[in-house]
Amino acid sequence: MDQRIMLVEDAYAAREQTVGRFFETEAPRLAELCHLLARRFAAGGRLVAFGVGAAATDAQHVSVEFVHPVIVGKRALPALALPNDIPSSMGLAVSDPAGWLARQLEILGAPGDIALGMVHGSDDPGREPVGVALKEAASAGMLTVYLGDAGEGAAPGEWSFEVPSDDPFIVQEVHETLYHVLWELVHVFFEHKGLLEGRAPGRSHDSGRSSFLYPFLAEAETNIDAVLAEVRRSITQKAADVIALRGASADAVALAEAARLVAERIAAGGKILAFGNGGSATDAQDLVGDLVAPPAGVAPVAAMSLTNDTAVITAVGNDVGFDNTFARQVIAYGGRGDVAVAISTSGGSRNVLAAVDEARRRGLLTIGLAGYGGGRLAELCDLALTVDADYIPRIQEAQASQYHILRSLIGVSA
Repeated sequence: MDQRIMLVEDAYAAREQTVGRFFETEAPRLAELCHLLARRFAAGGRLVAFGVGAAATDAQHVSVEFVHPVIVGKRALPALALPNDIPSSMGLAVSDPAGWLARQLEILGAPGDIALGMVHGSDDPGREPVGVALKEAASAGMLTVYLGDAGEGAAPGEWSFEVPSDDPFIVQEVHETLYHVLWELVHVFFEHKGLLEGRAPGRSHDSGRSSFLYPFLAEAETNIDAVLAEVRRSITQKAADVIALRGASADAVALAEAARLVAERIAAGGKILAFGNGGSATDAQDLVGDLVAPPAGVAPVAAMSLTNDTAVITAVGNDVGFDNTFARQVIAYGGRGDVAVAISTSGGSRNVLAAVDEARRRGLLTIGLAGYGGGRLAELCDLALTVDADYIPRIQEAQASQYHILRSLIGVSA
């Protein structure tokens, strides 16, 4: 059997075990945290996310999920990612390597905010600046949440969650499910307004004998235990859904073949261009970060994320049309022998499809990661890794496993 295929099977088994164990243990605390987040949001607070390297892409993913909800009817919630301000971050990091995130928080944060800091393991370059920032946030009165291991001392966050794995890719994937779950379930408490302490109260309603039809109308509702129990059940169910969907999309043969084809292009001097929209943009950035600045002991690979240059994206979008934002960059940066990695939860994003068309014309190998069973993207690409689902958070979590495993396989002999 191809060594890559065996590695894929082992990788998915490790993910199943870790996800199940983590969310079964942490569901009660995560339910309580959802309640606290809702109370902060209801009182006017914001979610401020941060990390370094791969964790910076998680911060961006958090921001886009909360600000631009993908589920119809969910409200937009204020969130920002500190790493998004690249010039400020780089300037501060040069002058203050340990305290640059804390300095950004000092300027941008407020006492009622939520500070979410993330690291992916003991070797994560963000351990010190994230820890310093969380201490600054706590002293300023923010609610502090830390996703990472405690190391030798106490974890820096008031609410800390440690994933039982030494694999930074698995840790990051659990983090993604965790913040997706927080985003999904914080909305439950907005339907139970009486549980949002600190919120300006609205008019109470007496629905009389028909109250069972309108369980969320009472401003004075206080049955927190029942709501928390339902949220806990939902968390464990979502974890089970993640495991099932990852298993269903674990195409070991396709992943092994994709790794072989990419490795051939890299060995011949090719580079990787990755792109996508929204959460998929952060995935493209994460993949490129893993290629260019990989975990210790792994050789770097030449790669570019076509989502990073805001000047190019806004110029093309404004002057030519948003459908051309990635295709124009493929023209500028792509060459025969390169690889285009297109990521789309829908499999039908027009600017992604246009870029794949352009890449094929120019002789690039095209690999697609697509939800909804693949869609048009799977038809266009030389090789597609698909997820047969239509719920975006779970699709993104399954795709994170696909591209992390693909990254791990590059360089592995057959």
